[in-house]
Amino acid sequence: MPTITNTMTITAIMANLSTQKRLAASVLKCGQRKVWLDPNEVTEIATANSRQNIRKLVKSGLIFKKPQASHSRFRTREHAAAKRLGRHTGHGKRKGTAEARMPTAVLWMRRMRVLRSLLRKYREQGKIDRHLYHELYLKSKGNVFKNKRVLMEYIHKAKAEKARAKLLADQAEAHRLRNKAARERRAQRVAAKREALVSGDQE
Repeated sequence: MPTITNTMTITAIMANLSTQKRLAASVLKCGQRKVWLDPNEVTEIATANSRQNIRKLVKSGLIFKKPQASHSRFRTREHAAAKRLGRHTGHGKRKGTAEARMPTAVLWMRRMRVLRSLLRKYREQGKIDRHLYHELYLKSKGNVFKNKRVLMEYIHKAKAEKARAKLLADQAEAHRLRNKAARERRAQRVAAKREALVSGDQE
């Protein structure tokens, strides 16, 4: 059991290791709080009064740099995952106004970019012509379509209506041509009868 004198001597030696700790911090390129001194080799460490001696002690393992304390991201990741599910976003967690948190200008730009990219893609693929593209571009700018789905439905309806109008126009044109041909045939028959009657009268 150590006596009071021995305890005081060890305490004094430990207190006098501040120079060694300062030199070790300089050698190891870290702060003094990161320097570990072997408590079982206090006497040998206390005799080291130069950086060269400190380097020898570091090489022998009596002095080394404590590892970096870990800063776990586990709780942060858990919280972020919960926020993605909609948790922790109530009134008590909000600091700014709704406009500050998600500006309407940003929402508008995102919507316009989505709609215009869809229109560009459809025009390049030949699904819509340049006239319909221009019409839909202006309608998008006029806030007619609230999302991509609505625009796609409108395009399908517009194409179907255009195809129906073309079909009706073709049918009307065919009907008109048929009637015209019938009239011409009738006129030819009438002319032939008239010619026959005239020739019969002359005989």
